[in-house]
Amino acid sequence: MISQAQTPRIALVNTLARLSESAQQRAAQNDDTLFLARPKFKRVYLPGIGENMRAMPNYIARSSIFAPVRRGHRVTHDDAVFLRSDRVLIKGSGKQLAEDHADIWMQAMYLQMTCASGEQPVINRADFLRSLGRNTSGASYQWLHDGMKDLARFTLSIEATRANGTLKYSYGHHPASRVLPMLGGFDYDDKNQSYRLYVDPRWAQIFSNREFTLIDWSKRLSMRYELSKSLQRLIGTSKDPEQRYSLQILKERAHYAGRLRDFRPALERALGELAELGLIGSPRIETSTRGVQQAVWFRVSEPQ
Repeated sequence: MISQAQTPRIALVNTLARLSESAQQRAAQNDDTLFLARPKFKRVYLPGIGENMRAMPNYIARSSIFAPVRRGHRVTHDDAVFLRSDRVLIKGSGKQLAEDHADIWMQAMYLQMTCASGEQPVINRADFLRSLGRNTSGASYQWLHDGMKDLARFTLSIEATRANGTLKYSYGHHPASRVLPMLGGFDYDDKNQSYRLYVDPRWAQIFSNREFTLIDWSKRLSMRYELSKSLQRLIGTSKDPEQRYSLQILKERAHYAGRLRDFRPALERALGELAELGLIGSPRIETSTRGVQQAVWFRVSEPQ
């Protein structure tokens, strides 16, 4: 039997429950409205991309935004310079991204690029993990979720010019232009165990005019060394059949904090693996005419 003293308390609890439910419904509606109000991604055709090929813009692939570092040893950047040349300036903020972040990002971009214009890809998280060559354990699900959060939190300022000096695009360098997130955001549906991804539509312009490198996906997933993955991205950005890079530049690009002589064995292992996979030929480390140690290799296939 409910006493008269308890009746107001029960009524209050019921009222609070109804208010909470209404607030949750309004929040969900607002989230949907905000998501639908975002600029839509216009589908871009990338020649060569497909089941066994992924793509990455050349400027991103050349930079050190992604690097062969372990997740537990990542620094946090604040408007750090990741690539500077006569034609481009890239700065970034967020926790340093690793090569496994690059895997997540390229797969997300592939799914967005193959979606109809204006749609966001909805992915089953188990299928997504399998597409990365990962198992579907609880630890892998957490790894994926953490990786997507890292990508969503990492923002770029990027400005590129054409050969004649005219501006190609500029994002985040001026007050009137928003910074560019690596991943615009995502929603997770616990019931269906799926993600809905949002990719900033400005990425379409960065991928345009064939300014991207193709990544052999099956070979990438078979690599044992993270440095091999890093170099795979770099190789495709140059049309030169013979490519040369100083060891110091490669060391800095890999965010390797140790001594150069300690970096060399890791580089030799990575070059050997790339040669075994048929991505490069005749890799070697030699001293240039200026007395600088450099890695030299031949690109096996021409850029697509």
